[in-house]
Amino acid sequence: MASASRPRVLVTRRLPEEVERQLALRYDATLNHDDLALDADALSRALDTHDAVCPTVSDHLPAEVIGAGPRRARLLANFGVGFNHIDLAAAQAAGMAVSNTPGVLTDATADLAMTLLLMAARRAGEGERELRSGRWTGWRPTHLLGRELTGRTLGLVGFGRIAQAVATRAHHGFGMKIAYYGRRPADPAVAGPLGAQFVPDLRTLLAETDFVSLHVPGGTATRHLIDAAAIAVMRPHAVLVNTARGDVVDNDALARALAAGGIAAAGLDVYPDEPAVPAALLALENVVLLPHLGSATQETRVAMGLRMLANLDAFFAGAALPDRVA
Repeated sequence: MASASRPRVLVTRRLPEEVERQLALRYDATLNHDDLALDADALSRALDTHDAVCPTVSDHLPAEVIGAGPRRARLLANFGVGFNHIDLAAAQAAGMAVSNTPGVLTDATADLAMTLLLMAARRAGEGERELRSGRWTGWRPTHLLGRELTGRTLGLVGFGRIAQAVATRAHHGFGMKIAYYGRRPADPAVAGPLGAQFVPDLRTLLAETDFVSLHVPGGTATRHLIDAAAIAVMRPHAVLVNTARGDVVDNDALARALAAGGIAAAGLDVYPDEPAVPAALLALENVVLLPHLGSATQETRVAMGLRMLANLDAFFAGAALPDRVA
């Protein structure tokens, strides 16, 4: 039986068993055994009945849900790195701290970006659909010809930890040339071993690379960063990969370009209104669509949960949050 003296903590979705076990040991934990998304009313009620709420990227916490305060909850311990689903200004105004779980999903997300690069370049999604549907008629010299990664140039939009991990895999594993766009040149100690070239203009990067992988945070500043005009300067054989945030790409413009042959292919793991996926993309063969699997390894999801727990423990001990974002 939970002790009344322990803080009440609500977790909005199922977490790995090890993480839920630790939560139950340390807190009066409300777990989501059905793993069904909470609606806005349920989230709002949780802020009045719990001392902390642990949301995920699938939980939208705008100002209307957070409210003006006072609310019982004083901490939103986010399970995930991205926090654009939380209105930080509203949380601060309501007296709620916000934390996230950085630094533990770099490798998993970089692996997934490379998976999308390879699948899109080698038309693997098309091939599997053809085989499973019974349409494959056997090997032939011109069947589903894709493109090799070796010797091609990978353009990275953003050059943080995940982008650098992708660059390492692409350069050392596949012999790709690396170019990147960001706010400033990276430390030579990081960029040098990768032969990574800084490109200060986004359109130039898009126009001069064969593969483009997106690694920027979500939010107003990056919404539709890759719009119709940006896609228009890309090479006809280019492949676009997005493991960042869904609204970084204008997906309607992307669908039009893919259908018209403006670019060769795309690989997407994120979408602006998940779990909805734009119908125009679903109808295309030359796009690989994955259900937000970037951090979906057992090891990574446990590490994220333990990072979330570290923030909860620090908060209720009166210590500084290790991963405070607001």
